[in-house]
Amino acid sequence: MDKFKAVILAAGKGTRMESDLPKVLHKVCGQTMVHYVINAAKDAGAMDVIVIVGYQGQLVKREIVDVVDFTEQREQLGTGHAVMCARDMIGTEGDTVILCGDTPLITAETIKKLRELHKKESNGVTVLSAIVEDPTGYGRIIRDAEGNFLRITEHKDCTEEELKVNEINSGMYVFNSEALSFSLDKITNDNSQGEYYLTDTIQIIKTAGLKVNAMPVEDVNEILGVNTKKQLAEAEEIMQERINKEAE
Repeated sequence: MDKFKAVILAAGKGTRMESDLPKVLHKVCGQTMVHYVINAAKDAGAMDVIVIVGYQGQLVKREIVDVVDFTEQREQLGTGHAVMCARDMIGTEGDTVILCGDTPLITAETIKKLRELHKKESNGVTVLSAIVEDPTGYGRIIRDAEGNFLRITEHKDCTEEELKVNEINSGMYVFNSEALSFSLDKITNDNSQGEYYLTDTIQIIKTAGLKVNAMPVEDVNEILGVNTKKQLAEAEEIMQERINKEAE
């Protein structure tokens, strides 16, 4: 059985939540958001789950009841930097799924499907994407005329043509662990934010000659990131519906 690990990004403070509680510890239907993400990863077959903590890391560690490994991102220098902090734990074997601690609605089924496609196509990385009505603010998945993946372009860098694209990046990926490791070596923080972006690894992997693709999620709610109290309430409502359906 080849190795499958999960890395969950949970280091952010979540300033827009207007609360001192670390974002991932806000609760949806009585459970912390990060708990749902950990469960989805494990149910999808991840043998090891690594949670990257930062803001109030000790509290996050204390509140997580699941069996996971932790690593700390002391400075918030971007998503690429967060994954770099877990690099030794990720290693170079098998595949690694990168998930966000603030997307409680992601399901094990979707992670499994993403990994199956990743394996079937022998990709270096497979992006979980979504087709949305309003893609404003999201990175777009740019494909060629045949539908092959070309790149992810951040909203602010899109041409007028690219702004019309409604396939967006969810910020979740399955990487070949070796490809992830070598691409992390090559990303720089040479950008206006001075941060290391995980999305930069995708172009590096593609340039190295490995295959890259994106798989649109069937239910767009699954990639709903919770950044505000309003979004938390929305996630709660969707989760409650799910719980009710399962109980039927």
